[in-house]
Amino acid sequence: MACVTTQPNPTSPARPTEWVLTLSCPDRPGIVHAVSGVLAEHGGNITESQQFGDPVSGLFFLRMQVESASARPELEAALGDVAARFAMTWQLDVVGRPVRTLLMVSRAAHCLVDLLYRERSGQVPIDVVGVVGNHTDLADHAAFYGKPFHHVPVTAATKGEAEDRLRALVRELDVELVVLARYMQILSDDLCRDLSGRVINIHHSFLPSFKGARPYAQAHDRGVKLIGATSHYVTGDLDEGPIIEQDVERVDHSRAVTDLVSLGEDVERRTLARAVRWHAEHRVLLNGHRTVVFH
Repeated sequence: MACVTTQPNPTSPARPTEWVLTLSCPDRPGIVHAVSGVLAEHGGNITESQQFGDPVSGLFFLRMQVESASARPELEAALGDVAARFAMTWQLDVVGRPVRTLLMVSRAAHCLVDLLYRERSGQVPIDVVGVVGNHTDLADHAAFYGKPFHHVPVTAATKGEAEDRLRALVRELDVELVVLARYMQILSDDLCRDLSGRVINIHHSFLPSFKGARPYAQAHDRGVKLIGATSHYVTGDLDEGPIIEQDVERVDHSRAVTDLVSLGEDVERRTLARAVRWHAEHRVLLNGHRTVVFH
């Protein structure tokens, strides 16, 4: 029997790409109509759409996923015209494209290992291009996942030099997102401004709040009933950046300090993972000192 091969038809239409569009602008009538109209003109089929008009800030937020065979320059040019008309801040990306990510750590491994596992298993659309540690304790964990480890020690005398090294790594590795995966150093105001909207942190959340050394021991001593975690964008105001995600665990008098530490690590890792995933999926839009999160 003869074998017949089929050659691709050079005149067949290009295969559609699924794009994700996010935008914010002053709220006014006609925004969705204008955006969807432009997308339709370029053969766009909207597969997901979420929007929010904030009466407090007066801003409108939109996230759309759309299939279109149009090339990126063509779509960007058309959307740019609409963006200028409505004074939009906007971004267009391919759905699911792994975001180039740098993880920063100190000695605690739970958040680092969790994110590396989720990356490898395809649960979070990130491409971890390196791990930075101010100690070398977690170098073996990075090596296990095949990630280069950069030891950048930090002291009061070398803080500026260390941050310059971090800036260099961000440039050299084309880093889009920095995740402080229990990195126990405070970033300077200048570095926070340089990487604004591109650094995510995780920290414990207690009611009442306990700062400094051994927060779980302090919480146990005070008999807290809730422990939790907050993941947020980093700003110059320590632990007060726009919040992306929070979670809690209920505890009682029977729990030992070691129980609180274990539960705390668990809630920290899952809270951070959700925040990183939503950022990488372009589901988080900044709204002043708050965020809009499209789940």
